[in-house]
Amino acid sequence: MAIRRKTSEEAGMAAVREVRALFASFENSSAASAEPVSAEVTQAFAALPRSVRATFVRFTLEELATLAPGNSVEVRVPPLGVTQCVAGPRHTRGTPPSVVEARPLVWAALVLGACSWEQAVGAGALDASGERSDLSGLLPLF
Repeated sequence: MAIRRKTSEEAGMAAVREVRALFASFENSSAASAEPVSAEVTQAFAALPRSVRATFVRFTLEELATLAPGNSVEVRVPPLGVTQCVAGPRHTRGTPPSVVEARPLVWAALVLGACSWEQAVGAGALDASGERSDLSGLLPLF
């Protein structure tokens, strides 16, 4: 079953381009560190209008759900969005068997390939629990 989109592709891709440009502007200046994103990127991302950040998160979550339809993993990017994806056992109540939760900036870095799944997990920048919670095969999206 196809997901019901709430974000237009035009608005979503505009937000993706804006966030991608932000990461690209810091690409050469990022030093190797234990953190998946630098403090400068964190500040610049926070300075983006909330509407851009929210549209980016919601659109990319919809893209993920389209690429990996299902209900066995819940991906949370509080307070901006949530989706269920990845085929597997369907749950009907409460928390699904697998949950991934990340801050919007970390989600953006994962989606755009600015940091790897392993970097984010290793730095404690996201929480992933359950047997299907490893989304490294699906990310980056763009």
